[in-house]
Amino acid sequence: TINGEECHNEWEITFEEIHRNGAIAYAIFNYIRYTGDKNYLAEGGAEVLLSIARFWAQRITWSEARKQYVMLGVTGPNEYENNVNNNWYTSYIACWCLRYAAEAVAWVRENSPEAYAAICAKRSFDEQAETAKWLEIDRNMYLGEDRELGIFLQQDGYLDKEQVLVKDLDPAERPINQKWSWDRILRSCFIKQADVLQGLYLFRDRFDEGTLRRNFDFYEARTVHESSLSPCVHTILAAQLGLMDKAYELYLRTARLDLDDYNREVEEGCHVTSMAGSWLAVVEGFGGMRIVDGVLSLEPRLPEAWQRLAFRIDYRGRVLSVEATHDRAIVSCEGEPVEILLCGERLKVDGRTERSMK
Repeated sequence: TINGEECHNEWEITFEEIHRNGAIAYAIFNYIRYTGDKNYLAEGGAEVLLSIARFWAQRITWSEARKQYVMLGVTGPNEYENNVNNNWYTSYIACWCLRYAAEAVAWVRENSPEAYAAICAKRSFDEQAETAKWLEIDRNMYLGEDRELGIFLQQDGYLDKEQVLVKDLDPAERPINQKWSWDRILRSCFIKQADVLQGLYLFRDRFDEGTLRRNFDFYEARTVHESSLSPCVHTILAAQLGLMDKAYELYLRTARLDLDDYNREVEEGCHVTSMAGSWLAVVEGFGGMRIVDGVLSLEPRLPEAWQRLAFRIDYRGRVLSVEATHDRAIVSCEGEPVEILLCGERLKVDGRTERSMK
């Protein structure tokens, strides 16, 4: 949107890709955990989260048949599936939003009573009643999984589809959105962009390595990456799992998306998302940057083709310069000393710190 109104021309995306509400909430969460600026909740963040939680609470449906809450009629991140029920990512991030909103308003109540009173008055907010409903939904939400395969189900009926793998597709048929009818695409198991894996990327600290690996192996084999949003997410997960050849292959697809015109659409313009995705693939993927228990963590893993990786980040008022080879990681800090995790070791960086790679 440019003017504040919905500008997309496809109803399946305009009205059904409601997981975007979760992305806004996650942006608030991510901003706070990287900057440490929790006061942002009192300054406006909590009010946004309240609106998002209210949206989810009225959009979710109670299923008498399942005796659980369900999410009906959505389009998940995978835009090769429209109007599905119980998209795992949408349902998961909705529940996370409800919990986070409850935590946020409680924090504002305890730490900024004036801001809390203003929110309650402006939004007619009854914290006890509304948050009780949010948490009840969270406790009783249906999240599809296949226990035999050990994976989360992208949506109801996904395994009813013919399970053809991307490696078995004729290259002449790619990209499928330019070669196939939408009827054929929607009936296929092929995934345009990270969907279940988008959730595992955002919340990867909540899942053990076995869960990450099973879902990655299953869904990567069925993802055609015909979106600029997709390969960077798969790169980061592959690097975390130590699948460095796959991570590098997907990084090149991110970085060279427009240069090599993978999706035969560069004539329509360059993809800003793949440019941001290239940075994410390098810094979060091969640089291993993330927040772990409120602390910045760096765990570099270089692809075989690279000898050295270096980048700089602004972290809580300091500039950190990170350099890594296949056997050493070096972090230099400009500004006050800061505590980080480097290659799994918790330490204080004051000036220059070096550690061997594990």
